[in-house]
Amino acid sequence: MNTHDDNEDKKNTKEINKLDSEHPGNHLLIEDEDEPLDDEDQDDEPYDDEDEPYEDEEGDADDETDPENDSDDAPTPAKPQGRGLRSLPVEEEEELPPSKTKIKKQMHDLRDLGEELTELGKDQIAQLDIPESLRDAIREMHRTKTFGAKRRQLQYIGKLMRDVDTAPIIAKLNTWKGTSQQHIGYMHQLERWRERLLSGDNALTELLAAYPQTDVQRLRTLIRNSLKEREVGKPAKNYREIFQVLRETIPEPV
Repeated sequence: MNTHDDNEDKKNTKEINKLDSEHPGNHLLIEDEDEPLDDEDQDDEPYDDEDEPYEDEEGDADDETDPENDSDDAPTPAKPQGRGLRSLPVEEEEELPPSKTKIKKQMHDLRDLGEELTELGKDQIAQLDIPESLRDAIREMHRTKTFGAKRRQLQYIGKLMRDVDTAPIIAKLNTWKGTSQQHIGYMHQLERWRERLLSGDNALTELLAAYPQTDVQRLRTLIRNSLKEREVGKPAKNYREIFQVLRETIPEPV
């Protein structure tokens, strides 16, 4: 080997040793420059999936329960408002046909009404708005004598009554029998006028003003006689006659 090279090597060795003594560990920094860092120094590297199994399972559970993360699933139907089935649409109940018992009762009612028509007079029958076939059946009923024939004719009349509007007939019958509300109100009106006339106030003057055709002289006599009847306890003949005079004076509403 060349002497010059040996001297250079020795010189370099001395310089290296000098540097080592002044700055120990530098050669380690130089040697480790290209080596990878240990696991403890890799703070910024992401965690491996195998090291965190619970976090992944928690995420999967959230995805299954959270409807916002599952865009492919159908939307959850809205819950009905209110209490129970009250908010649900109510279907209309179908109207059931009348029962046999109800139909039978209706037939009996029509037959009874027809029988009541057969008991009316000719003038009353003429005032009713009924078909001519029913009029003829009622006339035939008047000519029938035997019980069996009357029974069959009455059933026929009840059958004809099915095609008749019975409401006007019933209203007319109630008026004739004095059971209609309008007629009852009229009778009560006459009774109130009679009591006022006997009470001694100005009822007679008011009656004359409302109904100028009132027979004032006759009413005064009846009022005076009726008061005497009460004092001595005689039958109320004049009292009843006052009612008849009022009925002639005050017309009944139509």
